[in-house]
Amino acid sequence: MNIDSTKIHKTLAYNRLDCSIPMTSGDSVQRFLRVDAWRGSACLLMIFYHGCYDLTYLNIITFDFYHHPFWLSLRILIVSLFVSIVGVSLFLATLYGVHARAIVKRVVILLSCALLISLVSLILFQERFIFFGILHFITLASILGLLFRTYFRLNIILGTALLIMGITIQHPLFNQPFWQWIGLMTYKPATEDYVPLIPWFGMVLLGIALGHRLYRQGYLYNPPISIWEKRLAKVGQHSLLIYMLHQPLLLGSLLVLKKLHYSIIN
Repeated sequence: MNIDSTKIHKTLAYNRLDCSIPMTSGDSVQRFLRVDAWRGSACLLMIFYHGCYDLTYLNIITFDFYHHPFWLSLRILIVSLFVSIVGVSLFLATLYGVHARAIVKRVVILLSCALLISLVSLILFQERFIFFGILHFITLASILGLLFRTYFRLNIILGTALLIMGITIQHPLFNQPFWQWIGLMTYKPATEDYVPLIPWFGMVLLGIALGHRLYRQGYLYNPPISIWEKRLAKVGQHSLLIYMLHQPLLLGSLLVLKKLHYSIIN
């Protein structure tokens, strides 16, 4: 297998911020397009899920998001995709070492967005506001994951153990508000988005292990990729922006359409 080490090094330099937050706007080096494409797929599934959720929220069409197996399974799939890609990208971003400035910048951006989500959800949902959702989790996982970035077998073992713990272990201690971000609660908290450390950090660790394996096999930096993967990669390259904007755009559009519908029939 012929591997262009210079190209790989440039690619890694661009992916220090998880492929979705570029280091500089003018950087033109090659990206890991397959990772971007996976993230883009997760974004499209998320938009579909939230679009259907908004239809229910506005009483246009009713879907049972809290009990129906399809919606419960779809949410698990979407979160699993996002957080495992965090692990893959974390491995790739730190393959040539930890770049403190890039990581601090990433964490600050993610934390700012997470706090904004909490504030907006507090206004919209009051008691069901988002106190530890997907962005809160990714922020913390991006820091903790640095401790495990060099391991392969250990991450498989720990990742699997955390998944099993999250499914099988519950304790009233973690029902206390201060500890709910960890997981292991005896009930699901009343919040619009909840991605606790356990079991989901297990998916991050498995993602790091997957990054190890895919990198060694040359799968990530050996195109060609299909035209559809390229299109998905374009979406994945702007995942954070899409995450922050898609709900206001969806809700706003549906509200306008709902008002137009009522004005026409009345």
